[in-house]
Amino acid sequence: MMNAMLHVGLTGNIASGKSRTALLFAELGAHIIDADLIVHELLASNSKTYSKIVEAFGEQILDEAREIDRKKLGQIIFFDTEKRLQLNQLTHHDVGVEMLRRIFELEHEFSRGIVIVDAALMVETGGYKMYDRLIVVTCDPALQLSRLMGRDHLSEKDARARMNSQMPIEEKLKLADYTVDTSGTLKQTRDQVEAIWRDLLIQELRSKERR
Repeated sequence: MMNAMLHVGLTGNIASGKSRTALLFAELGAHIIDADLIVHELLASNSKTYSKIVEAFGEQILDEAREIDRKKLGQIIFFDTEKRLQLNQLTHHDVGVEMLRRIFELEHEFSRGIVIVDAALMVETGGYKMYDRLIVVTCDPALQLSRLMGRDHLSEKDARARMNSQMPIEEKLKLADYTVDTSGTLKQTRDQVEAIWRDLLIQELRSKERR
């Protein structure tokens, strides 16, 4: 059976406003699949992914309850490119399989609609190619730094390390079908999201007619 829904990728760098943008799309009726939530579930201590990560990085990344402490893991991967790539390699396949499973479930539950997959590393992994459209979220770098320091209680050095560990947003913007700039007010962001949503509805209708 051909896809009944329009598949859209949503990406952006850390603290760019990506999660808030996804929520705005959800309010309009999009079905959101959040890769970060999937990672949280896969890091739980009863999963195969957990075992692979602990084996690779050692018990130093565990908290008192023997769960993976994402802050401890972050301190390792954001300052070591090789370790970061190793972690991505260990989790990428499992996250991808779970994403596809959730898309498959939505396809069977709904005859039409728009599913938006929110994933930070969509461009880096090449995963963006599987979507009909790509939305890239961006914001002013100084605002991004301020948001990240406040949100995660990081020093400027640690926040910059996290920002610098990611692909430059300019490279992602080159691939975008749509962009959302969250540097302004919430209303300004919402206006951009609503304009994109209207266009996505047209795209979804056209793709349904072709089927």
